[in-house]
Amino acid sequence: MSVKLTVFFEEPFWVGVFERINGEMLETSKVIFGSEPKDYEIYSFILENYYKLIFSRPIKVDTVEQKQINPKRLKRIVKKETAQKGIGTKAQQAMKLEHEKRKEEHKKTSKEKKEELERIKFEKRQAKKKEKKKGH
Repeated sequence: MSVKLTVFFEEPFWVGVFERINGEMLETSKVIFGSEPKDYEIYSFILENYYKLIFSRPIKVDTVEQKQINPKRLKRIVKKETAQKGIGTKAQQAMKLEHEKRKEEHKKTSKEKKEELERIKFEKRQAKKKEKKKGH
């Protein structure tokens, strides 16, 4: 299992994207920091709130088996990744997919609520018609 946090500026706030890879499954979570967070603020946020984060549904990704990396090479890789702006395309796709699924679920539930409301209104109208027909 590996976890990666990318912090970047997305107008008008600073945003952090957690990418959690467990085997071949990728899960993402987006956090809005507001003003530019300091390293110690990010560290304390991770310690306090990591287990409260809501991750997206896992999606399958291709992973390459990682072997032991030389510390100097690892430092160069980290420097290169921090120089890049934005988040990885896999994480973007995962967040977009999660957004679409939530949107579909919201549409479905709102449609059901609307139909239920229409059914109740119809039943009330029918009952009122019956009352009028009955007489006094």
